[in-house]
This record gives sequence, C-alpha cells and structure tokens, in this order.
Amino acid sequence: MTLEFEPISLDRQKEYHASIKGCPQLVTSDFSFANIFGWCEHYGLEWAFHKDVCFIRQTKPEVIYWAPVGPWEKYDWKNCCAMRESKTFTRVPEELAKLWQEAYGDEITVTENRDHWDYLYSINDLVTLKGKKFHKKKNLLNQFKKKYLYQYESMGPECVEEVLEMQDEWYKWYEENNPSEALKAENRAITRVLHNIDQICGLTGATLRVEGKVIAYTVAEPICNDTLVIHFEKGDIRYKGVYQAINQMFLENEAEDYAYVNREQDLGDEGLRKAKLSYNPSFFLKKYEATIG
Repeated sequence: MTLEFEPISLDRQKEYHASIKGCPQLVTSDFSFANIFGWCEHYGLEWAFHKDVCFIRQTKPEVIYWAPVGPWEKYDWKNCCAMRESKTFTRVPEELAKLWQEAYGDEITVTENRDHWDYLYSINDLVTLKGKKFHKKKNLLNQFKKKYLYQYESMGPECVEEVLEMQDEWYKWYEENNPSEALKAENRAITRVLHNIDQICGLTGATLRVEGKVIAYTVAEPICNDTLVIHFEKGDIRYKGVYQAINQMFLENEAEDYAYVNREQDLGDEGLRKAKLSYNPSFFLKKYEATIG
C-alpha cells in the first residue's frame, strides 16, 4: 500500500474531522484542522487518508512525518508500509507512542519532547480566577475593566478586516523590536486562517475594542467535546491587562460548553514557558519523537 499525499485543503476537512473523532486520546493542538491548514504553506504539509486514518507529512525544510490521526488501536501498524518508508515521526501523542512500542518493540526509539507538550487549563479556573495563585491575573483584569471603556464582541467574518489591521500593527511593532523568522511564519499562518474564518468548521473567536478600535483578539477551535484550542491571541500591550481581559472574557462568553482550554506548547521559549505556567495548567498532553529502525 502506497499512500497518495496531497496538499492540505478545505474540501476534505470533514473527512479529517472524522479521523480526529476516532482518536482514542485527547487530540493535541498540532492536529486541529485550523492549525494544519494555517501552517500548511510554511511546513509544506500534505495528507493522505487510509482506513479512517489520516497521515500527515511535512516537506519543508525536510521531509518528516507528523503522527497520524485516527482510530490508532484498530490500525495494523506492524504491516504499515508508510511506517517503514518514513522512519521518523514527530509530535507523537503519548498513547500512540505506547501502541507503537508494543507493535515494534526494539525496532523503535521513542524520545520525550518537553518543548512540544500542550498546556491544558480548567476553563472554570481561568474564568473565576479565584484564590492566591490567580491573584495577579485577577488584579490586572480588574485594572483593565476599571480603566478602559471597552467593548467585547464575538468574532465574525464582518470584523476580519479590522482584526487583520490590528494583527498587521502588532506584527510590525514586534518585528521592529524583535525580528525573527518564527514571527514572520506565524503572521502568515494567522492571515491564512483569518482569511478563511467562515470556511473552517467550528472556528470561533472574539475581539476587544476601546473607542471603537480593535485592541485584542483571540481565535479558537473545538478539538473534542470538552476542549477548546486557543490558536492565536494578540493584544496591544499599551492597554494594561489586555491579555488577561481577552483571555478571561472569551472563555466566560464563548466556552461555557467546554471543560478545558488547550493553550498549545511553549516550543522551549523560556519566557513563553514562564507565562504559560503562571496560569496554573491542570495537566499536560505529552508528545514524543519516534524513529523506526
């Protein structure tokens, strides 16, 4: 069996969502549709479907396979040609890593990748901000509410152009002060997702305005029945407490049907890790690198 790979596209997202629903473990943020669609040009992502499982291949800057998505426990891994051809897999969820170790034994090497762990938080905790551990966050939120005459709105296609304008301003400011290829790549991914917000199933978001101008936004996506993923969250830091405000208000207004919010990984960035830990994660979704042969 040879897998036939093709570029990630909007027209097969329902088929992809069916594969996600088949996963026996809570799916990590990497495999949400908006994530692979947003980043597909940067990583040269392609997919191939076989027996309810979606295989994902990265072609830039080199060929490497991401973990496949689907009903892992039903798939015949031992006789999977793609596994022999690819050799190396990245972003492998913990339960799949265990299945592969059982299937391949000494033929496979599995290495934990802490930089890619997803941070999962209780939505109730981040909405109520109760107790000593959230005191600083609650204080900043209250300062924002008292200082600014703000307007919170759910995000729809009608305000995308304003959000893109805010994103462009945010990007130019950060690019001028801390230029990086990663920042450029993220900006392109954000733009790609926002331009297709009305075509990506389940995508949601919100904006904060002060004096009619968008000063913060967030973009999220449900990844399973009880968990939302925050893909992008940007704020104008000239407004003190803006990040605490958009985070708390979005979850309070849009996430009542969910128990957890996934705020993705820190990629080994010390500042980002410190910020994510400061929100007191409930648990992590571990990921691994796997090499066969």
